[in-house]
Amino acid sequence: MRATELDAVAAPPTAQACALSLVIPVYNEEESVPHICRRISEVLAAAPEPYRASYEVLLVDDGSSDGSFAACLAAQRADAQVRIIQFRRNFGKTAALQAGFRHARGARVVTIDADMQEDPADMFRLLAQLDAGYDLVSAWRVQRNDPLSKTLPSRIFNSVVAGVTGVALHDFNCGFKAYTHEVVRDLRLYGDLHRFIPVLASQQGFRVTEVPVAHRPRRYGKSKFGVRRLGRGYLDFIQVLFLTSYLRQPLRLFGTIGTLLFLAGGLISAYLTVLWFQGQRPIGDRPLLTLGVLLLITGLQFVSTGLIGEMLRYSSYHPDDEYAIRRVLEPPQPPLTPDE
Repeated sequence: MRATELDAVAAPPTAQACALSLVIPVYNEEESVPHICRRISEVLAAAPEPYRASYEVLLVDDGSSDGSFAACLAAQRADAQVRIIQFRRNFGKTAALQAGFRHARGARVVTIDADMQEDPADMFRLLAQLDAGYDLVSAWRVQRNDPLSKTLPSRIFNSVVAGVTGVALHDFNCGFKAYTHEVVRDLRLYGDLHRFIPVLASQQGFRVTEVPVAHRPRRYGKSKFGVRRLGRGYLDFIQVLFLTSYLRQPLRLFGTIGTLLFLAGGLISAYLTVLWFQGQRPIGDRPLLTLGVLLLITGLQFVSTGLIGEMLRYSSYHPDDEYAIRRVLEPPQPPLTPDE
């Protein structure tokens, strides 16, 4: 690689802001990168102000093993607005998005996958909803051009997440989204939490909505979807439920479960005690006694876990974690008189 190319990649971001940042995670998308970058340039060349003259494209190479990084460099040579972030190895889509968010300088941020299954021209429909007062706008792939092995688990996932969290979206995992800068600044992503970005944003008080978009078949490369993602998605869902509902009050979760288990064990023990006083002996070899004792011990352990969580929460407590301020409006100051 030439020194000029290394300098272009390693150069630290400047503080200059822009109107729009497009964050594109790239993982083994050698054939798709030139097309997505060319399409974005065409769309933004005809875009309304201020986006036409003030934008940037962040290509986040997530440790690709093919020629994706070389394709990113070629895109940067063709468009001076392209910036490149290269990972040392593959860290996953969540990490790629988090890196893009940290380096984004735009007042509005749009994320889109590099596979060309969504048209970048639809971004202005998403941005229009930001202008209408929303903070996060997710694309809804109404007619998906993917195999049933992807669409069926996705529909089940979306239905469960929407029903349990109360965030009324049809397509949580679509990578095509628009954000205000406040959202990407406040999001804390790790693991595989990119699937639950709308839930995390809604929990922080941001307004979330969706816009239907067209979805096209994949032309280049292959999908990164695998069976392992189903199990991971289930565990991530439990994690998000805990983070959004009980992170600040762990005793409410563990204490409730522990109390119910302890009461069940207490009822079983009381029942066996009554039988013993009625002369039904022995009761020590009954499986019901083992179950009752086990429920009592498990209930106490759950309550103890909740109390430990509360102590850890208290020791790391910070008042600013309890709320999220949108703005502070001060009353106008009266004009100064000449004597003052």
